Amino acid sequence: MYSPPPDPDTEQRMRAHHARAAKALDVQVEPGAEFWGWAGRTVGAPARTITGAPVWLRLVSAPEDKASGKLWDGALDAQHAFGDLDGHRPVLLAVHDAVDGGTAYRAELTARVDEPVLSDDPILRHDLQLPDSWWTDLAGTLEKVAAVSTNRVAVRQQYMDRAISEFVGIPAPASPCWTTAHSDVHWANLCAPLRILDWEGWGRAPEGFDAATLYAYSLLQEDVAARVRNVFTVLGSPAALAAEATVCAQLLQTVARGDNLALEGRLKQWGRELRHRSGDC
Repeated sequence: MYSPPPDPDTEQRMRAHHARAAKALDVQVEPGAEFWGWAGRTVGAPARTITGAPVWLRLVSAPEDKASGKLWDGALDAQHAFGDLDGHRPVLLAVHDAVDGGTAYRAELTARVDEPVLSDDPILRHDLQLPDSWWTDLAGTLEKVAAVSTNRVAVRQQYMDRAISEFVGIPAPASPCWTTAHSDVHWANLCAPLRILDWEGWGRAPEGFDAATLYAYSLLQEDVAARVRNVFTVLGSPAALAAEATVCAQLLQTVARGDNLALEGRLKQWGRELRHRSGDC
């Protein structure tokens, strides 16, 4: 999803460090196709190796004292934990770190995904006709992710206890099972043929979390939302109540901040359904 570049000084520094990382990693950036992330924190661009292989060079920045932890190490940790997931996850080829003036910069060189994402917006705003094989691949890949053991945490119980009560109106349900989740499975992170992008935030979450996330971002397209529920049969079951309530609370919290307003009505309806399922009508 496109985001405009940041203020001129930050833009200049990011571009300079992106160019230095390209030189250090021995790749040639292709001009005219850079993509900026939120608030200029990241910038990425297509590039090629000395052998001509297509790659993607992404630069992320953070204050030096915050350049650690889950988000900073997410892509590197994901490479170690998952590899390429049978071709459904872009391989991380190399990492280059630098520090300049109290700001840390990490360059991540990955195999390039030439397929466009299925939506420019995490919220699906148009109908999608995807083959059965795509859905089978998605379910199978997320099942493999769920089975991986990790100490990384995507969702904290303390957050669930607070947010579900505030935004859904029920006590946080106990999850019978915690599994590993990508944690950001929405339509701007998915391609066809299947590629799953953006592995910064993966970690432990209540069972069904990825399915609930994709369902939430599908709510404006009833046929697609129904397909998500048909493919991920855990949705609607007692086992997934904690995950569904968490995702609903997360997005209603963003609505309260002025984001994802198109989903507000559907999310509130989902919240009413979750209250009914919890027996707290």
